Amino acid sequence: MPSVASPAMRSLALAGLLTLAGCGEKAPAPPPEATETGAAIASASGAAVESEFGTPIKDRVATLGLLNKRNNITQDIVLKSGESRRIGNAIVKLATCEKTAPWEDPPETGAFVQLFVEERASTDQPLAWRKVFSGWLFRNAPSLSVVEHPVYDVWVKDCAMTFPGEEEPVASARNAAKPSGNASAAASPNPGPKPATSPSPTASASARPAATSAEE
Repeated sequence: MPSVASPAMRSLALAGLLTLAGCGEKAPAPPPEATETGAAIASASGAAVESEFGTPIKDRVATLGLLNKRNNITQDIVLKSGESRRIGNAIVKLATCEKTAPWEDPPETGAFVQLFVEERASTDQPLAWRKVFSGWLFRNAPSLSVVEHPVYDVWVKDCAMTFPGEEEPVASARNAAKPSGNASAAASPNPGPKPATSPSPTASASARPAATSAEE
């Protein structure tokens, strides 16, 4: 007679099948919004308006800090405007960054950042990508906008951009460091004292009559 499987064995077999099915399930792809790059993305987000002063938006580079609270690992992420970077199950995207001009006070550095995380909405839900933050972050005023997530934290460290006139002090310092005067004369070695020369025979002959007349 064929053996009849016990309820416990049937449960174990069903659990094994579900585990295999879960292993074969493909991870969800990140949304296009998180991976598309380019200056057009930064402009489409409405994050900033192009200014006549300073580095253009497409050429700005921001340095962001990313903290994983699970393992307490912090790392720096350097992104251009419109670029994104995936680290584990998180994607950090930079729309643009900006800082105040040297003549503005108080100084501030900010970046428009988006954070996407692959996680489960609940324990019985599948993995899915969610946009957990989208907005401006400020270096000197971090409390104005905070990334509220149980695992990840993002903050602004720097924005590489320059303004008109910031290069002039560097050029002036280089010119001041150059020696003044004739470069060829400064480069030639010191010739030192000239050797004494003996009187010429003509000069000696002309001096003898004068000495003789003095004796007479």
